[in-house]
Amino acid sequence: MTTFNTATIIHIDESLSDNELETVERELADHEGVVAACVHEKSRHLMVVDYDPLEISADNLLHYVQRQGFHAELVGGI
Repeated sequence: MTTFNTATIIHIDESLSDNELETVERELADHEGVVAACVHEKSRHLMVVDYDPLEISADNLLHYVQRQGFHAELVGGI
């Protein structure tokens, strides 16, 4: 099966604790079509998500973060 990877950046408005960030990263990475989700320690508001756009859309990724109660928006793709 061929996988097509792309990446997007989600800006999270809130300042999250280490535990909150780890939970969001882990749960987002568990979604079908998501390859990885991570936040750099120096840019804690920006989450890079690598995913297969044939499996899940950037909007779905954003909505997942928002459903966790966080204010977030898509910044763009990489």
